[in-house]
Amino acid sequence: MKEFVVIHDYLVAESIVGDWDGQEEQVTERMNEIYHTLYDLAEEDIEPEVLNQLLELVWETWIGQDVLPDLETDDIYDWCRHMLDNREQHLQN
Repeated sequence: MKEFVVIHDYLVAESIVGDWDGQEEQVTERMNEIYHTLYDLAEEDIEPEVLNQLLELVWETWIGQDVLPDLETDDIYDWCRHMLDNREQHLQN
């Protein structure tokens, strides 16, 4: 059921991420990589509402983090896997 969630609704542009002292392009790339990784790792039969809620948490969790421009793909994968594996914990907050 994840096909009912449009990932492009979540992707960001440099103009959206704000001022990152010249690192706006890296921040945009990392944010979009997080969105894509979370979406790709989600099981095919995930409830669309649950996936939407998890995708909304990406912005809330990462946009203010100083480490964002320097995140590695492995770190992004691990975080997304953790979010999916522990979704009940994250969606209760």
